[in-house]
Amino acid sequence: MRWREAVWPVPMSRVAVVAPVQALRPALLRVAGAGTVELDQPVPAADLPTSPAAGALRRLAAGRPVTPALAPEEPDLAELERAGRAELLAGEAELAGQAAQAVVRGPVAALAGWTPTAELPALAARLAGVGAAAVPLPRPRWVDPPTAPGPGATRRSFAPLVDAYATVPYRDVDPTVLAGLAYAVMFGAMFGDLGHGLLLLAGALLIRSGRVRRLAALRPHWRFVAAAAVAAMGFGVAYGEFFGPTGVVPALWLEPVAEPVRLLFAGIGLGAVLLAGAYLLGTVNRVREGGWVRALYAPSGLAGALLFVAAGLAAGAWYWANGWLGLAAAGLAAAGLGLSYTGLWAASGGGPAGGVQAGIELFDLVIRLGANVVSFARLAAFGLTHAVLGAVVWDATTGLWQAGGAGLPGAVLVFLAGNAVAFTLEALVAGVQALRLEYYELFSRVFQLSGRPFRPWQVATGPAGPAVPAGPGEREEE
Repeated sequence: MRWREAVWPVPMSRVAVVAPVQALRPALLRVAGAGTVELDQPVPAADLPTSPAAGALRRLAAGRPVTPALAPEEPDLAELERAGRAELLAGEAELAGQAAQAVVRGPVAALAGWTPTAELPALAARLAGVGAAAVPLPRPRWVDPPTAPGPGATRRSFAPLVDAYATVPYRDVDPTVLAGLAYAVMFGAMFGDLGHGLLLLAGALLIRSGRVRRLAALRPHWRFVAAAAVAAMGFGVAYGEFFGPTGVVPALWLEPVAEPVRLLFAGIGLGAVLLAGAYLLGTVNRVREGGWVRALYAPSGLAGALLFVAAGLAAGAWYWANGWLGLAAAGLAAAGLGLSYTGLWAASGGGPAGGVQAGIELFDLVIRLGANVVSFARLAAFGLTHAVLGAVVWDATTGLWQAGGAGLPGAVLVFLAGNAVAFTLEALVAGVQALRLEYYELFSRVFQLSGRPFRPWQVATGPAGPAVPAGPGEREEE
């Protein structure tokens, strides 16, 4: 998967499905079989007249869920009801609903919708077999296309992390892969232990194998678990942790229990790097959503980024006692505050009341900026907690082991049970805290809008039930 495919949305085309009225059913049958077109629904389904197929389905299914299917030939609905073919009735009800949305002009019917640009040639060829066509249309400026999931197994593995927060707007950069990697790094910082990371990696490989039925639903996302495991292993080597401070691996960077202050500043520094990336993505998204003017005044765009850089320069000026850095920080802060206030004032509607509201929101923006940076101290806090739990278990284990005799089995039991508790508890805590940082600190800057997911209409062609003879060209669907 090329990097462009990972970060840019799937290109979408506006399309009209045009067919002779007598060939509308076979045309829709081919659209449903392709599963690549989202047809517009200008009239809500509840406001459409009830079709005979929908009425028969209600009598037969009595509200129970049914997976729709379509017969290759137009069926006799009464025969389907007598035969108990609820799935074919459900398919015919959906097809009737789509057909009712068609615009009919004389002998021609048409439906508009969206399809991935790459699928347009195949769709046109598929429709040509029944005398229909897929006609590209200009995209309305006031309507954004739906967002289709990008390609690639890695992107699909990380997708739930972003999809649970928002649908990526069509114009925005898709941060799914970057967000997944950031989550893994934050998780690893709080769950840094080589031994525990190896156990988590074994769990990821078990999910990938598909041998455990209860974990089958997680199989597409095993890379997500594996990435978190590798990050935990990396931080475990950096911390010198292998099922606690066992001395199996030396600390390549620092020991959390011995240097908590250094770990604290490192956590805040890592958070600053991640926030800088979030501001960069946010600025790019604001440009793509509304141009440079929108990006310039947006608190999640250039205006907010200037305040963030000013805060970093101010911290550097204090640490190194550098007056020039302080002056640069003051200048950037003034520019960022002015631009942010202007953007907030315009968004509030202007006027005196808008000015007061913008002032309050600007104060909140500054306070939250500092709070967001400091919030990443939890990377160090929970990393230290994990290390302390490991040290407690290891100290108890070595104490029982040195006692000898009856203490030896107790040492093994304490080591196994203690690590099981630490693994379960810390994996849960680190997972939740990394998610919290991702959503509140990072995604709040990346996303300002929510897109609309691409939902193509797709119905499988089922086995033919009782049917009347098909019209010309329709048997080609068999």
